[in-house]
Amino acid sequence: MKRIRLSLIVVLSVFCVQWSVSGNKTGQETTPQVKNVIVMIGDGMGVNQIYAGLTANRGVLHLEQCQFVGFSKTYSANSYITDSAAGGTAIACGVKTDNGAIGVDTDGNPVKSILEYAAENGLSTGVVASCAVTHATPASFVAHQPSRKMEEEIAADFVNSGITLFIGGGKKYFDVRSDNQNLLDTLKAKGFQVALTLDDVKKVTTGRLAGLVADEHPAPYPERGEFLPESVEAAINLLKNDDKGFCLMVEGSQIDWACHANEKEATVNEMLDFDRAIKVAFDYADQDPNTLVIITADHETGGMALTGGDLSTGKVEAVYASKGHTSVMVPVFAYGAGAIEFAGIYQNTDILTKILKLYGFAK
Repeated sequence: MKRIRLSLIVVLSVFCVQWSVSGNKTGQETTPQVKNVIVMIGDGMGVNQIYAGLTANRGVLHLEQCQFVGFSKTYSANSYITDSAAGGTAIACGVKTDNGAIGVDTDGNPVKSILEYAAENGLSTGVVASCAVTHATPASFVAHQPSRKMEEEIAADFVNSGITLFIGGGKKYFDVRSDNQNLLDTLKAKGFQVALTLDDVKKVTTGRLAGLVADEHPAPYPERGEFLPESVEAAINLLKNDDKGFCLMVEGSQIDWACHANEKEATVNEMLDFDRAIKVAFDYADQDPNTLVIITADHETGGMALTGGDLSTGKVEAVYASKGHTSVMVPVFAYGAGAIEFAGIYQNTDILTKILKLYGFAK
């Protein structure tokens, strides 16, 4: 009799789980279909960078609103410790490649990125970064080059891509080039509105946008002001016009640089700036239930360790084990439609597979 009761409990439990996932008896799903995806990458952001920001902000971050958290394994094809090019390519294109490579496999063959999958399926696409758009992580979502150092070639890939918008620095790779071409003119000829200041970026709400606000990189925070969260808001305001949906990649680029320099205050500043950009994405996801926000990192930088602190005053005490990258797993946070898919431990290349599945795109 006990066995019968136990079996009945198991059957009922399985039924309840399946019903809650698949929906009610009318067939309506409890989770909205994913139409928009915002991938946010805190370059160099590990758990300690996050907790340093939380401590400095007296115990709270917008990031904490995420319902589901996982971890990804970051090693590259040829190194236990990845760089941003290989790490970005793994997230964007779903393949492990060699350090330094941008959007290609280990044989140098171009590999389609999530932005290219989205564009092929009629979605609008975008990149926002607090560094040059030709830098390793943003480049991995758009370009296909054997080396991250080929920033002029990467700029040309942006021009020739199907991307809807990009906002960041790197203007000199478009208009002060060794081949004497002015790619800003080419962008305009292809229908892009070229904006060279954040104010001008925010004025563009339709069409295609090339926002190049610095010759190289935007200044560190707080000197650059609210560039990152305001650029994310501007990008969403433009991309949301597409009824089919959009895919946007956002990078908090300079967390990495602060950790390379082992500068605790700069690390905290960049982390909190990134968290304010996360709030912008969450606010939109709250308005549009078909939106998924993923927050992760390409790798951890600096081996940051918190040795003390005070949540009531925001005091952070930290040391760094390295001035380079480290090999540890990094967190993957997810918010909104389909977020549950990102719980667990998996390869960084699985992030693309999960996104494609939720979009309903074939790989």
